[in-house]
Amino acid sequence: MDRLSTKVCIVGGGPAGMMAGLLMARAGLDVTVLEKHADFLRDFRGDTIHPSTLDVMEELGLRRAFLALPHRKVATLTAYVGADKFGIADFRHLPTKNRFIAMMPQWDFLDFLAGVGRRYPGFHLLMETEGTDLIETGGRVTGLRARTPEGDVTIAADLVIAADGRHSRIREQGGFEREEFGAPMDVLWFRLGRRPSDTDATGGRFGRGSILVTLDRGDYWQCAYVVPKGGDAALRAQGLEAFRAAVANLAPFLGDRVGELGDWDAVKLLTVRVDRLKRWHRPGLLCLGDAAHAMSPIGGVGVNLAVQDAVAAANLLSAPLLEGRLTEDDLARVQARRMPPTRMTQRLQRLVQDRVIARVLDGSGAPLSPPLALRLLGRVPWLQRLPARLVGLGFRPEHVAVPHAAAP
Repeated sequence: MDRLSTKVCIVGGGPAGMMAGLLMARAGLDVTVLEKHADFLRDFRGDTIHPSTLDVMEELGLRRAFLALPHRKVATLTAYVGADKFGIADFRHLPTKNRFIAMMPQWDFLDFLAGVGRRYPGFHLLMETEGTDLIETGGRVTGLRARTPEGDVTIAADLVIAADGRHSRIREQGGFEREEFGAPMDVLWFRLGRRPSDTDATGGRFGRGSILVTLDRGDYWQCAYVVPKGGDAALRAQGLEAFRAAVANLAPFLGDRVGELGDWDAVKLLTVRVDRLKRWHRPGLLCLGDAAHAMSPIGGVGVNLAVQDAVAAANLLSAPLLEGRLTEDDLARVQARRMPPTRMTQRLQRLVQDRVIARVLDGSGAPLSPPLALRLLGRVPWLQRLPARLVGLGFRPEHVAVPHAAAP
């Protein structure tokens, strides 16, 4: 069994893991990031890069190069209830230079971070390497075992960071207690072609018993059809033609292209869950991103909260790691800083789930009418700045404070 040694071993090459690895290597630490896949090419992951994350890229001097990658800028969000149209969020007045959401495939975002990370001598990205088992010495996590195509490897580390997603294997091995909050819906993701003549905007479309979110991705629409929790099988049992008709009913402008859904393989299920750990850390181990808190897709904030976790962790832990004095109190400071915005964001998401999503999906009662809050947002445009602030910047945006110690 091969043996490696590093200061920080990060399990998971998603937004939290890649950003934490880049920032810590930039601070002069030796960091090893493990990604179990051979590449980042997986469809229907979070593709929304919010102003808070763009601000971080700006602080790193990377904004211009990052935005040179193909992306779409979304400056407003819109809701459609039947034939009525309502503005719900306007990012053009945020107190930041980055007054838009950048719609970009997550694999491009991760490839970009990996490319920047490789400029630093302490950054090591091991693809096709899956963390499997924690190693403990005297009640402290001191490393882990990992599986590679060439065989198993043992990695010794001063700190292991679990950033391996909402189904985190490392989190489960750490024995963390998780709070489940439930969600009334699941989401079916698919793509339909976008045409230059399309004038509809990124936003949500509400009908009696059904919701469709359409995201402008330039040459296609990324679509999310919301179903009641566990309702995927019943919808598929009705047949593909019925599903196409339901999509066309919610978004008539897509009616002439729903035939692009040739079979059910083009429709992917996202099982929605909302949870968070009561405790994110134990000696030598810290959970970040989805491994610490699975977010609802409402607002598309998951990627950006993961990035904020990574920035906070790098700010608070780089100096103790460099100086060889890391304690569990340092890890607790990360949770103490990031738990409040996580809790408030999930509370807001659950409010929308319970008061809006669940009622729409119920599909019974009087014909659907726009709720009062939506009518107010439509009538008083400046109110749209509040949802934009909550979605775009969040409750506690983080800023890069760790010194740039390693020369690229």
